[in-house]
Amino acid sequence: MRALQVVGLAVVLLAGCKRAPDSVTPAAATAANPAPGDSAGAILVLSADTRGYLGPCGCSENMRGGIDRAAFQVAEARKGSKPVLYIDGGDSLFGETTLSDAQVPQEERKAQALAQAMKRMGLAVRATGELDDARGAPFRQSLGLPELPPGGVKLLQAGARQVGVVAAQDPQQLVQASAQARKGGADFVVALFHDTVAQAQAAAEQPGLEANLILATHTATEFSGEEHKRVNASVPVVGLQSKGRELLRVDLSYGPQKGPFSLVKSQDEADREVAALDQRMAALNKEINLPDVDPQLKKLKQDKLEELIARKQKMLTQPVEAPTGINAFSLRFLPLEASLPGEPDVKAVVTEYDRDVGKMNLAWAKEHGQDCPAPKKGEAAFVGNASCQECHAEAFPLWEKSKHSRGWVTLEEKGKQFHLNCVGCHVTGYEQPGGVCRLDKVAGREGVGCESCHGPGSLHAEDPTPKNIVLSPGRELCVTCHNLENSPHFDFATYLPRVLGPGHGKPPGPK
Repeated sequence: MRALQVVGLAVVLLAGCKRAPDSVTPAAATAANPAPGDSAGAILVLSADTRGYLGPCGCSENMRGGIDRAAFQVAEARKGSKPVLYIDGGDSLFGETTLSDAQVPQEERKAQALAQAMKRMGLAVRATGELDDARGAPFRQSLGLPELPPGGVKLLQAGARQVGVVAAQDPQQLVQASAQARKGGADFVVALFHDTVAQAQAAAEQPGLEANLILATHTATEFSGEEHKRVNASVPVVGLQSKGRELLRVDLSYGPQKGPFSLVKSQDEADREVAALDQRMAALNKEINLPDVDPQLKKLKQDKLEELIARKQKMLTQPVEAPTGINAFSLRFLPLEASLPGEPDVKAVVTEYDRDVGKMNLAWAKEHGQDCPAPKKGEAAFVGNASCQECHAEAFPLWEKSKHSRGWVTLEEKGKQFHLNCVGCHVTGYEQPGGVCRLDKVAGREGVGCESCHGPGSLHAEDPTPKNIVLSPGRELCVTCHNLENSPHFDFATYLPRVLGPGHGKPPGPK
C-alpha cells in the first residue's frame, strides 16, 4: 500500500477502473444541470466535513473558507458548456454532536442557512454523518436537502454519461454500493466514504470495488483536517481541508465510446508552478499576520498575495487537457481564499444569518440564561481591570494600545458580539466561576483584560504576593484562543515581546 501524499494538484499515472456488466435494471437517474447528450464531459464539485461553518471567524488575515465563496466556484463552473454537479459528503451541518441549550438557537439557524445556501448552489445529492444529526434526524430531514443514506446509490445524468454517487460507512458497504451503481448504469462512480483518509485508503484495496474516486468525508478530530490529502491507492482517495475551506473539482472528459475512465496525469510544469505559488503565498501570509507589521509594507505584501491567488485560481479552474479518444478525469483542490469573491445570493443568506443570530442569542440569554457559579470558598474571584490598575498603572498604557483591549470592540464592529462562537475569546472570565456566562451580562468584562491571562485577581488584590496570581502566563494559556483555527500563524516567541513593556514583564529603560 502506497504512502499517504499531500499535494495541491492531481499528479497520478493513468489508471483504469473495473466495470461491472450493465445487465441489472438501472436505478432511477436524476438530471442535474442538464447539458446536450453529446457533451464532451462534465464537472463535479465536491464538499465535505464543513462542520457547521458558514465562513471563517475572521480573527486573522486571509482566512480561507466561506459558503458564499464555494457558491461562487460552482457558479463560475456553470458558465461553461459542460454540465456541473455539486455533491456534498456530509458532516456539514453542525460542528459538534451534542449541543448545550444555549447553543441550540444559533446552531439550528446556522444549519438552516447552510441548507439554504446548498439549495441555491443546486446541490444534487449529499451523504450524512453524525455531525449532521446533532439536532436529530427529523430536524435534518426538515431542511429538505437531497440525501443519500448509508449504502445508498444515486445516478445523476452528466451530459452523455451517468455519474453514480454512493454513500458508505464501512468497506463492505462501499463495495456493495459501488457494484450496485455500476450495474445500474453508472459510467463514473464517486464514493462518499464516512471515515478518515487512512481508513478510506484501506477500503480502496478491497476486491470487487467499482468506484473511480473515494472522498473521505470524516476527520478524526476537529483539527485533523487542517490540510487536504491525496492517496495514490488502487482507487484515488481524497480528503478535503475541513470547515469549508476548500472544494474538490473533478473534470470528466468523454471519449467517443463508453468504457473505463483513466486518471489524467497533470502537466509537470503546471504542478511545479502551483507548488511554488503555494510556498510563496504561505510565506507572504505569515509575514502579513506578524504583529505590528508596517502598514505600508503590509499592503504591498497583501497586494502581491492577491496577485498570486488570482494566478493560482486561474490555473486551477481552466480546462484540463485530457488525452483524446479515451474517457478520462482529473482532480484539483480549490482553496477558498479570502480574496476570492462570494456569490451574491449566498452572501445574502450569510448576512441574514449574522443579523438574526445575535438577536436570537441575546433574547435566549435574557429569558433562560444563568449566571456563572460563584467561586468556592478560598478561590479567587474576578474583580476587573480597575482593581489591577490601582497598583499597576504603569502597565496600562501598553495594554490600552493593544488588540487585547479592543477585543470586544472588534466584535461590535462586525456585529458579532452576541455570537457564541466568538464571544468566549473576547471577554474576561468566560464560563468561569464568577465570570461571564450570559450574553446579556458582559458589562465590566468586555475585552481581554488582565485576568484573562493572569487569572482572577481578588485574592491578589487583597494580599499582593506572587503566590496568588499567575505572574508569567505560558504558551498553553495563549493557545486556548490563539489556536490553529483563530490564529493559524501564532508563534508564542514572536508574539510575546509585543505584550511586554515597562511594568508588564519588562524593566524600565534608563532614565
